[in-house]
Amino acid sequence: MKILIIEDEKDLLKLIIQYLKKDGNNICEKAYNYSTAFDKISIYNYDVIVLDLNLPDGNGIELLKIIKSNKPDAAVIIVSARNSLDDRINGLEIGADDYLTKPFYLSELNARIKAVMRRKKYNGNNTIIFNEITILIDNKEVILNDCVLELTRKEYDLLLYFIENQNRVLSKESIAEHLWGDNIDMSDNFDFIYTHINNLRKKIIAAGGKDYIKTIYSMGYKFTKQ
Repeated sequence: MKILIIEDEKDLLKLIIQYLKKDGNNICEKAYNYSTAFDKISIYNYDVIVLDLNLPDGNGIELLKIIKSNKPDAAVIIVSARNSLDDRINGLEIGADDYLTKPFYLSELNARIKAVMRRKKYNGNNTIIFNEITILIDNKEVILNDCVLELTRKEYDLLLYFIENQNRVLSKESIAEHLWGDNIDMSDNFDFIYTHINNLRKKIIAAGGKDYIKTIYSMGYKFTKQ
């Protein structure tokens, strides 16, 4: 899961990122203000965006409108000190997936992030089934032919990303950005992606699964039943 936290309170932002990473959300990008957030959402894709409405150089509601217009697949959770009914209704009507009033418990924010992801991508389910592969989202566990598939965290994230985007061609660049974050675009090449894909493929086949990862020459990779 790739998360962007837009929050001008730097101490709070640091605590949020530390908590989410401790729970296994390794890709947590940050923006302290409107302009940085605007640049990031214009260039990169995120699964979840946590958005503070009170930004020092812009209106969070306007940023929400831009997100929903240009990145409709991204789930947005508003976090704000504004507690009026009108603010909550306005944010939700524009397209926010949830609204959390400050102060809040980090555990509640984490739970809401998981909940919006289940609604947006997994139809509210905690389990994803793809043929003989079962992914237990909350446990970050993969079951294949009734046995636990021992994967590294990157291999797990890669498999989940493939299944979420099955039948779509994914470039090495998009895979790298999703699994390693926005700074990966400074890398000279993405040959290391092949190693992770090859290791994942070998583990699935060794456990009795089929080879669903197809190499699309000069374009990238596709996860497909065909």
